[in-house]
Amino acid sequence: MQEIDIYGKLSAIYPHDVILSDVSMKDYTTMKVGGIADFMVLADSVENIQKSVSLLYSLNVPYIIMGNGSNLVFSDQGYHGVIIKIGSGFSKTEVKEDIITAEAGASLTSVANLAMENSLSGLEFAYGIPGTIGGAAYMNAGAYGGEMKQVIIETLCIDKEGQYITLRGEEHNFSYRHSRIQNDELVCLKVKLKLNKADKEGIKAKMCELSAKRREKQPLSFPSAGSIFKRPPDSFAGKLIDECGLRGYRIGGAQISDKHCGFIINTGNATASDVLALIKHVQETVYNNFGKSLELEVKIIGG
Repeated sequence: MQEIDIYGKLSAIYPHDVILSDVSMKDYTTMKVGGIADFMVLADSVENIQKSVSLLYSLNVPYIIMGNGSNLVFSDQGYHGVIIKIGSGFSKTEVKEDIITAEAGASLTSVANLAMENSLSGLEFAYGIPGTIGGAAYMNAGAYGGEMKQVIIETLCIDKEGQYITLRGEEHNFSYRHSRIQNDELVCLKVKLKLNKADKEGIKAKMCELSAKRREKQPLSFPSAGSIFKRPPDSFAGKLIDECGLRGYRIGGAQISDKHCGFIINTGNATASDVLALIKHVQETVYNNFGKSLELEVKIIGG
């Protein structure tokens, strides 16, 4: 891929100051590991995202969409292509009665706060999840008994060719940490949530309660990608890992959290190779002990 050509093509869509080259993915992911990406564009509008996806697809240039990078682990080899980052520059929100419409880059916590301020209940579970609303729709994020499928009624997406697609209700095909958006490799642009009118103080109290639970049970003081593995049938990944004696086990700078065995933390100098080696070791150990295969909840890019 010739850098000058791709940069020039992207410059026809985006201002120069939002096109980055040779980007360290350590700086853009919550695990704080990963190599260099060729290009990153900081998306700022529906139209520009549509144009860039259509362009890159037509040129056969590899690209991926990312939000906060809270569920991604990039390999140490980096990414040879273009990363379209949907973040704070694409995060407008709107409230009409019991409906919140949010651009995909809005943070889950900010939308949960917006709901609370407008006395709307249903998104309390999302408060404190370090991701964007678009990423949450993509993977049907959930916690403490809540899931995005309970509140999402509509999403505006685009396919690989840049065609707009509106998904409504059951068309999302939501299941555990899965959606049609993910399955069909769509790009989520906007999310429409239907919530319930409720007492503002009650909503706030629930958010505070869940936030306290997170601080108590999760290793929030270390870089991580959240829960590494999906919940296996009839069990919990963290419980199986703990029962294998892997609490605190480490490879290089990557460690199974002492606080929650479902988390792998970066103790300060971890590489992506450390993280991937530890993931493999955990999967093999759990399978050898219990005959259960742990599926990844995080997405590995490259490697």
